[in-house]
This record gives sequence, structure tokens and C-alpha cells, in this order.
Amino acid sequence: MKTKIGFAAIILAAAPVLAEPLPPPGSAQFCARVQQELASTAMTGQNTVFTDMPSYRHSKPAAKPHAIYQVVTYDKSMPVVVSCKVKTAAHLRAEYGADAAGEQKFCPHMAQLLRQQAVDELTSEAKPEAAARAAAFVIDKNEPFIAGNDYLADFRAIYAGADGAVHISSPGLYQDYDAWYTFLLPEIVQGQSYCHLATVEMIKAVAAGEMPPGTVFTTADDAPTQPR
Repeated sequence: MKTKIGFAAIILAAAPVLAEPLPPPGSAQFCARVQQELASTAMTGQNTVFTDMPSYRHSKPAAKPHAIYQVVTYDKSMPVVVSCKVKTAAHLRAEYGADAAGEQKFCPHMAQLLRQQAVDELTSEAKPEAAARAAAFVIDKNEPFIAGNDYLADFRAIYAGADGAVHISSPGLYQDYDAWYTFLLPEIVQGQSYCHLATVEMIKAVAAGEMPPGTVFTTADDAPTQPR
């Protein structure tokens, strides 16, 4: 059984508003934006984009100096999942002051933003039926794991649920830096926030019927982390 933080629920806004589009999945700005969104901060960190999964698996983000990490999983030439390792709001506040970061948000928040961007793009491309299907995709209220092995397990980013709806999942990991037990943990794992995120490209492809839901993704050594 996988270990998760016992959050009662993660509250999701019904229709998030994108101030500007999220960066392309392969861009180093992508997880920098994820850092800003999740920690409600202007800080971006120094982002390293890996082209192999083992390097990503073994990476650990740091608050000072502020370092974050990213890897992209591809289906041939299409980026389908972006994985980000960033820092929590509480850890950034501890290192840079109370104004450095605000409300902590979680991976389903990013999944909402990505779905909304997919809907917006499909609408602008005059694909109203696909846009409507994407808008109906259910955002799972994934509770973040507390164990790295759980975060690195196989997962489905988009899948057909037993309820007949298509779901978007965003598995993540979170360590509450403000928790009383944080000082008992190795410094390298304190204040971490990780996400696996379905890309706008994948959401659009599934909504348009160009890609079936249910693909299983892996963080194994041979995961396709470069376009083919």
C-alpha cells in the first residue's frame, strides 16, 4: 500500500485563469513556472533539465542555493509528461524571509492550469468538440506521497475511470517543512515538492481522439526522455 499524506482534500478552483500560457514542456522555464505556482513565489530557482531518467531520479532540489530539476517523457516526438522537483513555500520562507513565498499549492493545481490551456488552445484552433471533451476531463485530487519510492512508481497521467469519465492524474510528493518532525529528517529531503504532470500536448491529443487514455509511464532507466 502506498504511503500518502493524510490530507482530507485538496481544494480545486472550478476555472483557473491563466495570466499567460505555461512554457513549452522542454523549456527550462516550465518547472521554473511550476516552482512559482506551487509556492506562490516570484522565485524560479536554477533549473536543470535532464535528458535521462536516472539523473532525475537521483536529483534533490535545494533551497539555498535555489536549485530545481526537470525531465520530460516523450511519446515519439510528443512531450507527454513533465516531471518537476521544486521547493516548498515554507522552505523558501525559512531561507529567504516571510515574503519570499505564499500559499502552498499542490500538483492538481498545475493539472488544472494545463487542462485550461489545452481547452483554450483547442478553442482557438476551431476544435470545439475536442475543447469540450478536454474541459470535461476530471482532475484527480491526488494526495501527495511522502515516500520517494511511491513518487517514482509507474503511473497513468490520463486514464479512463470506472465512472466513464477521462481523468487527469498528477502524482506528487510533498514534505511539510513546517512539520515538527522535519528536523529529524536528512536535510537533503526537507521541504521538497515533486509532480508528474500531463502536458498540454497530451491533453489535446487525448481530447481529439489522437491518443488513447491509459498509457502507463515509468521512471525506469530506459524511459524515453528525448524526442524520437
